[in-house]
Amino acid sequence: MHLYFYQKFKTMKKKLCLYVSILIVLNFIACSEENYNASDFVAGEVFTDSNIRVVLVDTMTVEISTMKFDSIITSGSERMLIGSYKDSVFGTVTCANYLGLLPTSYTINTEAAYDSIVLFLKYDQYYYNDTLKTNTIHVKRLLDNFNGGDGDNFYNTSQVNFSDVDLGAYTYQPRPLSSDSIQIKISDDLGEELFSHLQSKNITNNDEFTAEFKGLALQPDQEDNGAIIGFAKSSDSFYLRLYFTTQEVDDQVQNHIDFILNSSTTPSPFFNQIQAEEPIDYLKTLTDKEVNLSTAYSGNQSFIQSGIGIATRIQFPFIKTINNLNGQGTLLDAVLKIKPVKGSYSDYLPLSEQLAVYLVDTNNDVTTQLYLDNGSAVMATLNTDNEEFNDVYYTIPLGSYIENLLTTERNTDEALLLLPSDYSNSVDRFILNGNLATYKTILELTYAIYDEDN
Repeated sequence: MHLYFYQKFKTMKKKLCLYVSILIVLNFIACSEENYNASDFVAGEVFTDSNIRVVLVDTMTVEISTMKFDSIITSGSERMLIGSYKDSVFGTVTCANYLGLLPTSYTINTEAAYDSIVLFLKYDQYYYNDTLKTNTIHVKRLLDNFNGGDGDNFYNTSQVNFSDVDLGAYTYQPRPLSSDSIQIKISDDLGEELFSHLQSKNITNNDEFTAEFKGLALQPDQEDNGAIIGFAKSSDSFYLRLYFTTQEVDDQVQNHIDFILNSSTTPSPFFNQIQAEEPIDYLKTLTDKEVNLSTAYSGNQSFIQSGIGIATRIQFPFIKTINNLNGQGTLLDAVLKIKPVKGSYSDYLPLSEQLAVYLVDTNNDVTTQLYLDNGSAVMATLNTDNEEFNDVYYTIPLGSYIENLLTTERNTDEALLLLPSDYSNSVDRFILNGNLATYKTILELTYAIYDEDN
């Protein structure tokens, strides 16, 4: 174990030692992102009468692996995800959306005449991969109702049967940061069918409507290799608009009825299907969420992919050996530094500014998100200050967590998990270094050691 000494103080006068120790404490607290509790560093009589060494330990074993959730709930997603792109590591990533609709009115004047029907989709500013290429959206009619296989939730692995026949299709070059809407002309066969049911009052309530019209599936083209695009869900951003005209005394007046997302929750008739086919061989071994793929067997790399549920798992199996240092000691700070693999990110595949940190048990079930003592969530924050020298890394403040590992009998099978906080609403992917490379993952412990004078 390599120990790098910041300072070494010799006991001279009690007053001088106390002054210096307080300065040390204040300095480390100021530099840390965490609030330390009273037990973190106490400058008592034993401390002030002692020799003090403040050391940096950076050779603790960090076990890094990759796991994959069996499925991710996407029925509560904040956006629609539609598109497809080919990734050399994660495979062909495809997003499709399944949704139910309800009309805003069940009344159409008996004198009205059908005009047309159009689907409107508005960008929500999320995108991933190359928006300079074209995307295609195929609009399909669902053949089955939304029947949740597990309670009222739907998952990235869910599917509802749909017709092979397009109700409409649209090829476009995405402009995800614009305020534009995509407009897709829908088959008049569907428009006239819905118009007839409403005008003749064959359908007058939600149950009758969903029995007749079960919803839509929005599918990317099988040949697409562009970007995953996010679309907003709100009623003023996504709607199917049925146009009709009514003859007034001197003119024809155009009216419309909108069909907006069905907001039911039992079950929710909405979800994103997110798939990744034919990834690299390492990722094909993740057949069950309890499989932990060590970086020792995956090219010294760990992986993260939103939407699909691939996450980086981190453990500190020998952390308590820090207590073997001679003398009494206390932890001042703990920071994990983990680097993305060089060349694994780009303008098309950007690094997130932050990643969330979760706690999982031995079965890789999430127990909670990790929080600081002050109640704020622990985040892995990207540091790009020296990006020009390829010195890009995530830092994770773990002082409180490591302190708990050192002072309590926590479950040794517990682990940390890295994922974007919006992992059910995105498809962001990352490749991180393990602990054998030049740019290996490092846990830096700042530790104060003090020995009572004899």
